Amino acid sequence: MPEKSTAEGLLNNIVESLSDSIPKKIHEGDISDSVTSQFNRLFGRQKPVHKLLGGGKSADVLLWRNKKISSGVLASATTIWVLLEWLDYHFLSIVCFALGLGMVVQFVYSFVSRSPSEVPRITLPEKLFVNIAISVGAEVNKVLGFLQDVACSGNLKQLIVVVGAMFLAAVISSWCNFLTVLFTGFVGAHTLPVLYEKYEDQVDSFVDNLLGQLQRHYKKIDARVLSKIPTAKLRGKKFE
Repeated sequence: MPEKSTAEGLLNNIVESLSDSIPKKIHEGDISDSVTSQFNRLFGRQKPVHKLLGGGKSADVLLWRNKKISSGVLASATTIWVLLEWLDYHFLSIVCFALGLGMVVQFVYSFVSRSPSEVPRITLPEKLFVNIAISVGAEVNKVLGFLQDVACSGNLKQLIVVVGAMFLAAVISSWCNFLTVLFTGFVGAHTLPVLYEKYEDQVDSFVDNLLGQLQRHYKKIDARVLSKIPTAKLRGKKFE
């Protein structure tokens, strides 16, 4: 009898220990999954995609919050690209045709209404062009500052990577003209963010695995080739 009681006590202790350890493991697994999901986000981001894109009307258009506006913008860009690239129209010809068509429409509208004051006028605000110039100038200055920092830092590895990226961009741009590259970027800006927002977890896991493989290959190249390249830091000359 005492042997049976001791055996039953041992079994009860084992069952209780297992029942206590199972939820803890599940809870710890959930915590670890949540932590890894936070650290494995694309480019280490912590904000939603909508806020990263500005959080305004432009982000709504890129993420297709209003499908009519987004589809209209993409259809307009596609029409312009087809006219300029496939049908060999010139930009000045399209502008002249559009202005002429607009003048004819306004003339017909004013003739029907018989009141020039009721014809709608299209005016663009001056601040629009000022803001565009300021934003474009700021981005250009950032790019120039980055390139100058790389050139003057004395880091030969970083210089080789940046020059190689510029050479790759030059090769890609030789395959097609600037308009096609611009249109491809425009289409990508209107399709990739919304697809990433929809398949966020799958893309993050794929990019994390891809970056891990690239990092391992880079370490091999660094150990075999790049580490053997002498790095000389720039020193300023002293003039008496």
